[in-house]
Amino acid sequence: MHPPYFIYILECSDGSLYTGIATDVARRFAEHSAGKGSKYVRARGAKRIAYTEEASSRNEALKRELVIKRLSKSAKLALINT
Repeated sequence: MHPPYFIYILECSDGSLYTGIATDVARRFAEHSAGKGSKYVRARGAKRIAYTEEASSRNEALKRELVIKRLSKSAKLALINT
């Protein structure tokens, strides 16, 4: 059995949002906070996990990540606040 995948949105220190996928969101956030994540978050600093959503598979997580990344910031904020 495969571990579950999650789509997450991080709020960065500059107020920007970063979307990614992981099997362990807390571990991934710790990596981002330690400067071992993406270049985008490393440059802006990880502030908090703003949103998580479980996916049925890695493939579904990647598809959903792409959909979320294409949303406007206001649409992402609306998603976060639901």
